[in-house]
Amino acid sequence: MGLRPADRLLLASARRGGVWVGVMVVSSLLLTGVAIVLPAVIGRSVDAVLSGNDVAQWLALSGGLIFVLVVFDAVDDLVGQLAEARATAWLRHGLLRHVLALGPRATRRFTAGDLVSRLVGNAARTGNFASGLVWVVMDVVPPLGAIVALALIDPWLCLTFLVGLPLVMFLVRAFLRDIADANEGYFRVQGTIAARLVDALGGIRTIVAAGTVDREARRVLAPLPELHRHGLGMWRAVARISARGDLVVPMLEVAVLTVAGLGLAQGRITPGELLAASEYVIMATGISSVMASLNQLALARATAGRITEVLAEPPVEYGHEHLPEGSGQLEFRRVTVRRAGGTVLKDLDLSVPGGALVAVVGRSGAGKSLLAALAGRLADPDEGDVLLDGVPLRRLTRDDLRQAVAYGFERPVLLGETFADAIGFGPRNPSADELTAQAAAARADAFIRHMPAGYRSRIADTPISGGEAQRVGLARAFVQARRVLVLDDVAASLDTVTEHHISQVLTGALADRTRLIVTHRPSTAARAELVVWLADGGVRGRGTHDELWADPEYRAAFQPVSPTVTEPLAVMSGVVGGGGAR
Repeated sequence: MGLRPADRLLLASARRGGVWVGVMVVSSLLLTGVAIVLPAVIGRSVDAVLSGNDVAQWLALSGGLIFVLVVFDAVDDLVGQLAEARATAWLRHGLLRHVLALGPRATRRFTAGDLVSRLVGNAARTGNFASGLVWVVMDVVPPLGAIVALALIDPWLCLTFLVGLPLVMFLVRAFLRDIADANEGYFRVQGTIAARLVDALGGIRTIVAAGTVDREARRVLAPLPELHRHGLGMWRAVARISARGDLVVPMLEVAVLTVAGLGLAQGRITPGELLAASEYVIMATGISSVMASLNQLALARATAGRITEVLAEPPVEYGHEHLPEGSGQLEFRRVTVRRAGGTVLKDLDLSVPGGALVAVVGRSGAGKSLLAALAGRLADPDEGDVLLDGVPLRRLTRDDLRQAVAYGFERPVLLGETFADAIGFGPRNPSADELTAQAAAARADAFIRHMPAGYRSRIADTPISGGEAQRVGLARAFVQARRVLVLDDVAASLDTVTEHHISQVLTGALADRTRLIVTHRPSTAARAELVVWLADGGVRGRGTHDELWADPEYRAAFQPVSPTVTEPLAVMSGVVGGGGAR
């Protein structure tokens, strides 16, 4: 039977500990060997003191072994931490790269908070596997060595211990079974709480403004009772093994020491050997240290399972073809996309002329943003193909696709340390002149230059409004767009004057690109060369804004959904806004 994915990940992470794992094995072996030999040496020292022979020699040897034990115990801890750090770093880098490679799909199955929980806490637990594995093996060696030592002192001591050994093994097996279920549940609920916390932090202004701080705190912490239940399950498992061990182990120790006492009385063993036997029986029944190491392995196995759940999600695979020369023509051929709520787009056919300014409109939920995502392969259709200049997007290399298509979003996230970094963020590095020119085109240059360090101002230290962030995001899209520019409702945070200026840029300096604009504003649709109206999972209509405006359902697509006010609003829009819109 093959290894589970989680077990393969554990072994891979152990190998990533590098040379420090080998050093830890050597130091642990030496430490274990000294721990096994020390009771015998101390016993011989006692016999030497009682007999008056070679006292200094045996005492010096005992002191030397104790010194080695202390030193290598510290070394073992140090190299264990170094191995764990290397393994954890490898896990986090690999998981982060995989999550980023998944793209938007990453947050469809896993929430942001849950991913952070797996990336930070779970990766650290999994990274402890190498040291945990070494220590659990080394924790098993002393009891085995102690059993051999008991046999060397007196075979009856070993036989007495072996009679009670099955009870100890039964305790170990029951502990592993109980702790595994509790660990998995604990980390799952922990991820749920982390996800809710991230959501709350993202909406902190709304929560404060609505006066729902207490309610939100209760929502975030609602899974705590379940977390408490799983945590108690872990502690109960530990408590059960401790209680049972406290019953079984002393009885086993008493039995062995009784036999040892009889052996001393009969002259089979010496007082020093009796002392050594008392230490070896404790070592042989060292169930607590074995349990601690096994618990660490169980935790690592549980968290490795959570990491492999993410790694099992296939990343976006790119092709090997390059884009030919072209104008940026987009084609959607029989495209169907399904989501949890049902089919959003069905058998959609659409051709977007190269170099055209195209507005995509429709009611909320019609699939506008989804169509925009398909245009640059931020999402893939379940059926059908999307082509750019005749080449299916799935066949293009990552570099060709990402250099050809650039996005501007409604709520851009500014990545990088400075504003210059944020505007230049992308597959290519623009010159300083190009960067400032496109910032000016997005009407971001003026407010950036008024900042203390201009374009070198740190984003984290410079609060900006939503509209200003929108303009910085637009500047980034303008810089990176080489063939297709997709703007997903970017006018949402822009004032009318800025929107008009951006429209002039789209119809002027960027007129050689294909521009696909998702919009809710009639004024934006009016400036487009072609309007694509989405409804009922497909293209309801296409043409100019003037041509489509005659349809009352098209006019209603720009208004909030309300069965009682839709028609009056549509009429009002035609009277008041129609002239400006058209």
